[in-house]
Amino acid sequence: MTFATTDLCDDHPDLLEEGRMAVLPPLFRHYGQHLRFCGSVTTLKVFEDNALVRATLEAPGNGNVLVIDGGASLRRALVGGQLALLAQNNGWSGIVVDGCVRDSEEINACAIGVRALGTHPQKSSKLGAGERNVRICVGGVAVQPGDWLYADADGIVVAQRKLA
Repeated sequence: MTFATTDLCDDHPDLLEEGRMAVLPPLFRHYGQHLRFCGSVTTLKVFEDNALVRATLEAPGNGNVLVIDGGASLRRALVGGQLALLAQNNGWSGIVVDGCVRDSEEINACAIGVRALGTHPQKSSKLGAGERNVRICVGGVAVQPGDWLYADADGIVVAQRKLA
């Protein structure tokens, strides 16, 4: 996995201009052992409920990145140490949460990349509300299932096709 988000932006100004590639705003903090990760996107839209997050991470990840539109809630965590370990063990490349995580020390021990707005100690509800593989909006950027996400120390890029 050799890429730099800066190079992707420099090499594809046409995609940025046309809106086929976008950079998420610099709101996300890094967790997990992998600072750099990429993969095809699987999407979830949930709000303070992580039952669908667990169900999704229980399936083989095949190197994909799970992008969760959590409504930017800072009131509950959507991913914790157990789910990060599940993602690692099931072959997910990374997780991006438009919301919070918890058990950050446990997540940091996992061989996976995780980005989130911050941490919150309260767990989410488990009702199963939400939608999977739908168009979502994260940080004002539209993300669709099958897009490609690239994350490194400089930021997060989402493109409508594989770039690297």
